Amino acid sequence: MTTANPEDTQYLAPPARRGTPRYAVEAVRDAVESLQRALDRPLTAYYLLLGASGLLLLIGVIMVMSASSVYSYEQNDGNSYAVVTRQLVWVAIGLPCAFVASRLPQRLIRALAYPGYVVSLGLLVLTAFIGVRINGNQNWLAVGPIQIQPSEIAKLALIIWAAHIYAVKERRLDTLHEIIVPVVPGIALMTGLVIVGHDLGTALVLFALLGGMLWVVGAPAKLFWFAITAVSVLAFGLATTDSERMGRLTNFIDPMKDYQDAGWQPAHGLFALATGGITGEGIGASRQKWGQLPEAHTDFIFAVLGEELGLIGTLLVIGLFLTIAYAALRVARQTHDTFVRYVTFGVVVWIIGQMMINIGMVLALLPVVGIPLPLVSYGGSALVPTLVALGLVVGFARREPEAARALAQRRRNRSAGLAARMR
Repeated sequence: MTTANPEDTQYLAPPARRGTPRYAVEAVRDAVESLQRALDRPLTAYYLLLGASGLLLLIGVIMVMSASSVYSYEQNDGNSYAVVTRQLVWVAIGLPCAFVASRLPQRLIRALAYPGYVVSLGLLVLTAFIGVRINGNQNWLAVGPIQIQPSEIAKLALIIWAAHIYAVKERRLDTLHEIIVPVVPGIALMTGLVIVGHDLGTALVLFALLGGMLWVVGAPAKLFWFAITAVSVLAFGLATTDSERMGRLTNFIDPMKDYQDAGWQPAHGLFALATGGITGEGIGASRQKWGQLPEAHTDFIFAVLGEELGLIGTLLVIGLFLTIAYAALRVARQTHDTFVRYVTFGVVVWIIGQMMINIGMVLALLPVVGIPLPLVSYGGSALVPTLVALGLVVGFARREPEAARALAQRRRNRSAGLAARMR
């Protein structure tokens, strides 16, 4: 009987357990380093913005088709696709507008700052006096056969206007007067006109825009505390003067307390999310959209999304919004142009702030204030300005020096390859 050579047994034995964590740590470190190298590439922000925005838009069209099917069937003589068809028309309008916005020279964008502000202000004045009232809010303006929501256009106009003014004043922003005038009164005027139309949700978004712009230009903390206090008192005062708003404010924490009245919509939103579970019921399988959930394809589309796509789908949507925020903030951080920085940061505050308000009210963490989910909810008045804003940020990303050089090199390589094939 022969005995095995001890030196041979080391090749048959499994690797020592004490070495496994070291290999795992090295693998994780290598993966993190690879991810970091990928994120450091010049065109990363450009592609992340395009990819995340495109995916959100695609998810939005799919969810509008699903969430609006019952409503469309009832309101359009059996046509289940009437609403999504209109949404596709707005997408067809918005995408070329976004492409043009991404190619606009900065000089032209800044030249539109004051005209854009004046036109938006005029539209809001018209809306306050002759606007169309829908669901208690007079925030729609009839333009021929269509209705538009001027406050959505005003968000983009305010960002460009405020960014232009702060960029001009860059060397004088060390005094409180230069920070406040004329941006704070200008935004306050537009917010007041929105409040006249009883649109408290949009007013909160405009306040968030004001806060974001003040923060990025380095306003002192006391100004923020004063603004937060003033807005809180104003919001509470507006809520107490309107029985519907007061009901939403007092019932959002526990929608079941007034389930048949003010709590109906948030309660059914929670039912939809709870029904979806982890993986969801499947696209088209929502039960809450069959009349139980008001505004299923607009303000509460996130609830239908959670019911049909589950927790995985909701986290995907939130992750895509955070991807847009990361890419845009990277553009704002790396640029040496103050106007680009201010516009990009304002767009991030607008889109992410509105996303947080919308999801917060669907989760019953905030009162129902009638705010759509950007790029996902139905509505051309919100979709087109949002796409234009993202188009501007995409244009800023592609015009960054390193990104521009990378794109130019790619075009040269493509031209050289084409010429070689033709020979």
